[in-house]
Amino acid sequence: MRDFSSSIKTFGAACGALVAALVATAPAHAANPLELNFWLSGPKYEGRVAPCEAAIPTIVSRFQEKESTFWNSSLQITGVANVHEIAFRPWQSDNIPRRFCTGSVMISDGKARTVNFSIIEDGGFAGYDQGVEFCVVGLDRNWAFNPACRAAKP
Repeated sequence: MRDFSSSIKTFGAACGALVAALVATAPAHAANPLELNFWLSGPKYEGRVAPCEAAIPTIVSRFQEKESTFWNSSLQITGVANVHEIAFRPWQSDNIPRRFCTGSVMISDGKARTVNFSIIEDGGFAGYDQGVEFCVVGLDRNWAFNPACRAAKP
């Protein structure tokens, strides 16, 4: 029985080596015109990103959901002020368009904190609609944008 299983393993290894050798020696061919033009056009970003104020309702609802669901906290954003843009497309023009903003938020614990956020073109679920990423300074409990939400800025 051992001779049979070892011969099967040897045969499998030999077949694998043969296939690898054939693949390695096969010449590479350029893509034909159909392959070049069939659904390979790439992303077409237009730079249409909403203004900073448009993301506030999303931030308020997601903050409350995150705090109650993951941190068992009753904290909520009760007020927003001084929202302004700090950068728009800060990198090369072929990157995904983003608008970086900051502002002040009043939290239900009575403390005013800074919120840094970005609005991303086609950054929503499955690339549909605009996406919003945000960080409230001092309440980034999982350190996703640490230190002090600096990673949420450009």
